[in-house]
Amino acid sequence: MLLTIRGLTKSYATREGPLAVLRGVDLDLDRGESLALLGESGSGKSTLLHLAAGLDAADGGTITLDGVSVAAMTESQRAAVRRDRIGLVFQQFNLIPSLDAGANIALQARLAGRNDPDWNAHLARAMGLERLLDRYPEDLSGGQQQRVAIARALAARPALVLADEPTGNLDEVNADTVLGLMLALVAETGAALLLVTHSQRQAARLGRRMRLVMGQSQP
Repeated sequence: MLLTIRGLTKSYATREGPLAVLRGVDLDLDRGESLALLGESGSGKSTLLHLAAGLDAADGGTITLDGVSVAAMTESQRAAVRRDRIGLVFQQFNLIPSLDAGANIALQARLAGRNDPDWNAHLARAMGLERLLDRYPEDLSGGQQQRVAIARALAARPALVLADEPTGNLDEVNADTVLGLMLALVAETGAALLLVTHSQRQAARLGRRMRLVMGQSQP
């Protein structure tokens, strides 16, 4: 199993005391699988994704990636895993303003030492970006920027793709198009995909669905 989560808990401090966001979540995800994580705002979806990426520490429970405990890793090891094994896609595109689209796509793959110009060109074509590679983020529409962000996440051929509302800033037509392109390319890489969404329609396009209700996982 690529990603295994057991009994995951997480609370945040508030003026009224600790606020439990995750209350014992279990999750399994293997290579080639896609899982949509649904739930109301504040149900813990984004928190779970950040914990799986090693961007934050859990209070309890375990997260293992390829059998290795994320909690047992040093911060530099977690950073290396995010660079080499995980593709991250967020609602905010997080592109580098000083780099053109082509350089943004290649960035993580270069850092991981796996830059493949032919693969990058394939990603750009598949995302409809081949004529936009010399443009900077400020010259791209929101949908185009998100396509660049998705291509960047896939350029290093990650084992796991974590996507947090990746089409949340797009209109419905663009959102459906971008999600379709993303699903096709993730399937082509053989990666596992964990996608946070509030859309039942989009969730139905993934292989499996799981809902978070008051910090607990439900089918």
